[in-house]
Formats: sequence, structure tokens, C-alpha cells
Amino acid sequence: MGALLKAVIAAVKLVTAEEIMPRYLRVAHQHKSDGSLCTEADLAAQSMLTKKLQGILNVPVLGEEMPSEMQRELWMAGHEGLWCIDPIDGTSNFVRGLPYFAVSVALIRAGESVMGVVYDPVANEMFAAERERGAFLNGEKLIGREAVGNLEQSMACVDMKRLKRKLASRLSAEPPYSSQRNFGASALDWCYTAAGRFDMYLHGGQKLWDYAAGSLIFSESGGYSCCIENDDFTQCDIWLRSVIAARDKKLFDAWKSWIRAQQ
Repeated sequence: MGALLKAVIAAVKLVTAEEIMPRYLRVAHQHKSDGSLCTEADLAAQSMLTKKLQGILNVPVLGEEMPSEMQRELWMAGHEGLWCIDPIDGTSNFVRGLPYFAVSVALIRAGESVMGVVYDPVANEMFAAERERGAFLNGEKLIGREAVGNLEQSMACVDMKRLKRKLASRLSAEPPYSSQRNFGASALDWCYTAAGRFDMYLHGGQKLWDYAAGSLIFSESGGYSCCIENDDFTQCDIWLRSVIAARDKKLFDAWKSWIRAQQ
């Protein structure tokens, strides 16, 4: 791993230790205008992460806990470099004491992620990647478990929330896989799929900070992804991007074909 990535990993660990985990199970929360949760831990972590990251590389920082107008302005201003952060991905889990949440940080250049870090502090798992340099888990090359060879034997991570009704109904009534999970933290979903803990992944629409780091870690681990409506994942809607993904190419093709046949 390069020096820049190592510095980001150290910053993420520090912010998590000082601003997030001391508030785990002890923090009040409020609802934002879109209905999602925000806590004091989210705000404190975003503030400290912003300072630490700009001390490493002084480019704009786009965070989840910002007004949408500001996020779009920062995106337009960050062509040469932009940090994209989700201080707590899975805030609802964090608030309720469910141990599936993470800190997500990506460095984006010319609209594409070139570095990504996703840290799960409960499991102490640090997923990281640099474009064209591979993906890592706790500093070691990320080598996921061998994927199953067909849909019928696979375990899928599926978030039903933004899927079209016809597809969601078919998945509920006649799923093509053997088992399904959804734990509520998109950045970790990408990383778990990269590690082979899930064979396949489906999401109806992720925000930029949901996929910016995780999708790079996944692709650098050798995985395949696209959007429901487009084969080129990078050409889909920046602000609400659907996901079809699998680590195994044969499984990915079968998964994509099945999903699109339900549209």
C-alpha cells in the first residue's frame, strides 16, 4: 500500500477511536429531512475526518451529513480531487446497537474513485484499495473465499428498498438463490461481497458515499458490477446508482440476466 493510503487508514482509525466508538450505544439521534438518521457521532466524525483528510491532501471534502446543494457544488469543484466520506455508514444499526456499520472514505478524481477505505470498528476490519494496485484487508491482499458456481447455490445480499415492485415481488416469492441477507450498511455490503461472504449483491439505488469506496474495493478484488439499467457502472446516475454485482464472472452474468428478465 502507498503512503497516502496508509495515512488515510491511520486517520480513519483515529477518528473512529476518538469520535465514534465512545458514543456507540450512548448517543441520541435525530431524523434528517429525507427520513434517515443522524447522530452527534456522525457530525463529530465528519468534522474531524474533514480536518484530518485535508491535512493529508488539501482537496474538497464531500460528506453525507451536508445539504444536497453543498454536495453538488463540491462535486462540481472537485474534478481534480475530492474526498467523499460517510462518517457512519449504517447509522440506524449504530443507534440500535447492531454491530454492522463502518466508516467510508474515498478519493475521487475526474469522477472516478482512485482510493477507498471502509473500516468496520466492531470487527476491526480495514478494507482498502487503490486503483490498479489491488484490494486489502487489514494490510494483507484481499483474497475472498471461492464463489459458488451457480445461482441456485448462492447467497445474495439484496436491499429491497428501492427496487421496482415487480422485481422485488419476484425476489420475495421465487428467489433464484438459496439464501438472502441484508444488514443495512452499503459500504460493508460491497466489502463482504469482495471477501466472498456474499456471492452476489443487488441494490436499487445508492448514494455517492454508499458506493464510492466500496465499489472500488470490490472491483480491485476482481469483482464484476453494473447497474440494473446500464452495463457500465461508472456511467450510471452519480447520486442514485443501482447495483448488480458478483465476484465470479459466470455467476455475475447469470445474476444480471435473471434480474433484467424481471423488468
